[in-house]
Amino acid sequence: MELGSVSAAHGSVESGTMAGVGKCILVTGPPGVGKTTLIMRICENLKLSNPNIMLQGFYSQEIRQGGERVGFEVVTLDGRRARLASSTISSPESRQWPAVGKYKVDIASFESLVLPELKQIREETGLFIVDEVGKMELFSSYFFPAILNILQSNIPLLATAPIPKFGKDIPAVVRLKNHPGATIFTLDKSNRDAMKDRIYPQLAGMLLKP
Repeated sequence: MELGSVSAAHGSVESGTMAGVGKCILVTGPPGVGKTTLIMRICENLKLSNPNIMLQGFYSQEIRQGGERVGFEVVTLDGRRARLASSTISSPESRQWPAVGKYKVDIASFESLVLPELKQIREETGLFIVDEVGKMELFSSYFFPAILNILQSNIPLLATAPIPKFGKDIPAVVRLKNHPGATIFTLDKSNRDAMKDRIYPQLAGMLLKP
């Protein structure tokens, strides 16, 4: 259920944010609209307002060579990196990798960095960041169960998910949208500059609640 550009998966927005378990803000939008940029700006604001907050998780970014996009990498919030996908790698091993368009997805590389980051739920963590819950990441059969495990904890989750250009949402994204603790913000070119000011106060309120 979506009401304009903001919705709660069940009931009102307030009921989603007050949930004691499984508090989640999900930012959706088409590829390239600025979801990662928005997430990083929110993280910067959180660090400025609360320097002691511990953020855990990862974000995704493009790999470019000579101005051309040749792949994607995942980066943890403490700066560790691993390849997610590449359009230039050519090896006997890579021929067995799944593909999204021209990109071959390096599941082993992705899992080696992201799974330990998501599975090690630290008591002192204030917020998990998952950017993004997309088709490439979901080639890992262990990725989405790790997200569900986070939602069983009392640690809020800030995640992104793409809106497909064609067809239906990925089933895992549908499941995340329907989670009783989820609040959904849909990002587009017309609202992306103002969206940080809408999400940040709500997220800050989550972090203050036990």
